[in-house]
Amino acid sequence: MAKTNTIITIGRQYGSAGREIGYKVAKDLGIKLYDKEMLDRAAKESGLCQELFETHDEKPTSSFLYSLVMDTYSLGYTSGSYTDMPINHKVFLAQFDAIKKIADEGPCILVGRCADYALEEYDNLLSLFIHADLDARVRRIARIYDLTDAKARDLIIKTDKKRASYYNYYSNKKWGAAESYHICLDSSLLGINGTAEAIKHLVDLKEQAKSRRL
Repeated sequence: MAKTNTIITIGRQYGSAGREIGYKVAKDLGIKLYDKEMLDRAAKESGLCQELFETHDEKPTSSFLYSLVMDTYSLGYTSGSYTDMPINHKVFLAQFDAIKKIADEGPCILVGRCADYALEEYDNLLSLFIHADLDARVRRIARIYDLTDAKARDLIIKTDKKRASYYNYYSNKKWGAAESYHICLDSSLLGINGTAEAIKHLVDLKEQAKSRRL
């Protein structure tokens, strides 16, 4: 039984433990977390090939030529103007639809993929961005993937650049900027458990404020 009516979206810097924190919150609140599952859902409902979603996952827009080549893989997905659209746009719109359908089913946590932008009209939305000190992120990624600090740092910078390009291209907001989200939290300051606790407290405060307005 869910202990909340809130839909939580989490944008995150690579290595900030955003997904791990999301799982803790989801478990405590009795709700589901969607990460790659959003891609599965979008692929199933759109009829587009699953690999397309993996290929375009939180990556900036591809070249037009690449889009035309990839279009041969998406046969069978024909609904009006979608057919003439570059493949990266089809993938984004299918994901956008899947995010809204997931949110319509009830409270949940959605990680990345412009979910905060897709759901910005929802009044039960709490959009978060989790960031962390770069050195802390380097240590975490180096430990998890058994990399040198230099390789971990390089991977972090490249991954964040891709996420930012994707978000900035498809949304009308700026990735990681405070004004793009309801709340920004530093997981290197609060720790994984502390950040999860802070999110649960914020959910409580939001729901209390909403009930006072009703």
